[in-house]
Amino acid sequence: QVQLVESGGGSVHAGGSLRLSCDASGMTWTINTMAWYRQAPGKQRELIADITNDGRANYVDSAKGRFTISKDPTKPTAYLDMTGLGPEDTAIYYCHAAAVNEFHHYDYWGQGTQVTVSS
Repeated sequence: QVQLVESGGGSVHAGGSLRLSCDASGMTWTINTMAWYRQAPGKQRELIADITNDGRANYVDSAKGRFTISKDPTKPTAYLDMTGLGPEDTAIYYCHAAAVNEFHHYDYWGQGTQVTVSS
């Protein structure tokens, strides 16, 4: 089992920045990929970015150039640095970890952290 705890959410004005953190614990050695999703009110949860163990990152178009996903080299923590925030970025942000091998596929989720951007 893997436990994920997000932090760093809050309220900012448009144009502001935030850094979200996701601390993983438990069987962290089984994790292949970590990712950030978000869910705005009335909308489906959507992927923002993911990063593999070897550091390869992928972003959705709306995040490219504004958001950066990274991993701490010394501990099982992932980050999402967000800049140029706008009201459309208001959502609950969730950390996700996937543990996949030829025998199983486990998905883990954090509890979410609220990001509110005011205009």
